[in-house]
Parts: sequence; C-alpha cells; structure tokens
Amino acid sequence: MGDNPRMKTVLMLSALLALLAACGRETTPAPPADIRPVHAERVGMLTDHSSTRYSGEVRARYETSLAFRVAGRVQTRLVEAGTQVNAGQVLATLDPQDYALVANAARAQLTAAEAEARLAQQDLQRFSVLRAQNFISPAELDRHSTVAAAAAAKVSQLRAEAQRQGNQQSYTRLTAPHAGVVTAISFEAGQVVGAGQPVAQLARSGEREVHIDVPENALSLLRSAQNLTIRLWSAPDVTYAGRLRELSPMADAGSRTYSARVSIIKPDAGVKLGMTATVEVSSEVAAGLSVAQTALFKINGQPQVWVVDPVKKIVAARSVQLGALSGDRAGVVSGLKAGEWVVTAGVHKIAPGQQVRLPQP
Repeated sequence: MGDNPRMKTVLMLSALLALLAACGRETTPAPPADIRPVHAERVGMLTDHSSTRYSGEVRARYETSLAFRVAGRVQTRLVEAGTQVNAGQVLATLDPQDYALVANAARAQLTAAEAEARLAQQDLQRFSVLRAQNFISPAELDRHSTVAAAAAAKVSQLRAEAQRQGNQQSYTRLTAPHAGVVTAISFEAGQVVGAGQPVAQLARSGEREVHIDVPENALSLLRSAQNLTIRLWSAPDVTYAGRLRELSPMADAGSRTYSARVSIIKPDAGVKLGMTATVEVSSEVAAGLSVAQTALFKINGQPQVWVVDPVKKIVAARSVQLGALSGDRAGVVSGLKAGEWVVTAGVHKIAPGQQVRLPQP
C-alpha cells in the first residue's frame, strides 16, 4: 500500500510527457467544410463559322468571240477546237476574189483622178501666166483654179476609198488578237458567214477563274468571306486559294441567281479550261458573348448563372438573356461581361453567397 503514491506520481509524469509531445507535433488544419471546389470558366466570345459550297466551271478571265469583219464564203479553216494559237496567227480565210476586184477598181479610179488632177494643175499654171500678161480675165483664171482644187479633192477621196477597199480585202483573213486556246468553233469551210457573226471562241492564256451562280440571300456572305477555297472534281485533295473578282449587279432573269467570277490564285498545270470546280465560301464572325450550356439553370423560369467574385471567391446568381445556341455553347445577349467567371458544373448544388475555390490556371 505504501507504493501507491509513488505509482500515482509516475503515471502523472507519463501523462504530462505524452501531452507535451503531442503539442510539439505540427498539424495541418482541415479546410472549412463550406468551401466548395468548382469548375468555372471565363465568359468569352461566341464565334460563328459559316461554310457554303458552289459548283462552277473553270474559265479563262478573258474570253473573246471572234468574227469576220466582212461577209463572204469561208475558203479555209486552219484551226480546231483546243488549238493553241499565237497573236496574229491566221485562223480562217474567206474567198477574197470579190474584195480583190473592188480594191483593184478603187486603185484604178485613184490613178485616173491623179492624172486629171495633174492636168488641171498644169492648166492652172499656164492660165496664171496668161493672166499675168493680161490675155485672160480674172474670172477665167478663177474657173481654172476651182477645177484644179476639185481635182485634188477628188484624188484625196479616191485615195481614202482605195485604202478602205484594201482593208476590206485584208479582213477576209481571221486572225487571233492574242495568244490563247480556241475553245469553240461554229463554222466550216464553204459556209457563208455574215459580217460580225461569231464563228469562234478564244480563251486568252494566263489567268484562270471559276464561274459560279450565287443566290441573293448569300451575296453578303460571299462579299465578306475571309477564305475562298477551290477544289477540282478531278483532284479533290488539291486546294487552291481564290479571290472574288467580279459579282454581277443584276440577277439572271431565269435562275434568279447572280453570276460571280472567282479568280484562282497561282493555278498549276492541272487546272484545265472547262473543268468542274467547287468554290467553298468560309467566314468566321464574332456573334457575341457565350457560356457553356452546363452553366445555366433557371429560377422562376428565368435563365441564371452563378457568377464568382474573383476577390471574395463567393458566388451570386445573375439573370441572363440568351441568344443563339452553337454546339455546347449558348450566346448571351445581356447580363454578363467578357472576362467574368461563371460556374460550369454542379450549379444545382450551390447556394447564394457560398464560398468556392476556382481551378488553378
């Protein structure tokens, strides 16, 4: 029994040492239970992507309809459709016999008029001498002067006519105004053609473009398109950059579409005239603010989002007016500003004024 006080003392000392050791260890405080980690995002801009395709035909930028400048019977045809020609090359000829006869007649008339003009001028010189000697009256000299002037004027007229008839004879040859390829021919040797009647089509070498027809509700999109991509049906894996060169100001009466020309930038040898091509019109327009659709919930039928205070890290419900939907995004017409934080997950488990922890950037 005498040992009981000693035992009590030992037990008290052991308990004291254990308490001191426990106080010396560092402990990490647990986070408060009311701080909830959330998924959140910054409010950004909703980008609207639009893409439309039009089928068209590869053409040359400059296409010329060729015609004889005079009428006649075709004597020779020297080219075929698809023939490469140079500037000034003869493509076809008319029978020049009639035009040669008219040109010869004009030159003969010019020769006769020149002879009459020389005679009139010689007479004028002789009568001028006689008038100086007072052998003839002034009226007689004036008459010979008028005859000489009329003869000279007639020479000028017939010289111009002879030159015109010579040009008419040269017009019996149809030549290429520039280098290119003959894309169409609508006449044969022996056929009688009229002056100005189109008989061939010539596509100039160089620039190539695609002709498409655009409906009226797509004109603004085509004008503002940031990218025009061209693909050939014969090589769909190859793409070419395009540029809108021409847009008709008036719709076609039959199809009610507007004709457009899209230039092919840097075409290669694979781009041939007449090939079928597809023009893809792509545009990207910033339509306004957007949030993830998972951030939305309703209170009394009104769309709401949880907006996070970036300093206090507490949430508050805010009403928003929604716009168009695009995929998993919702456009916001009003109620939010760009850069604000909104909760995007677990919105139905959050209470107003609750403190949250945002994700680390």
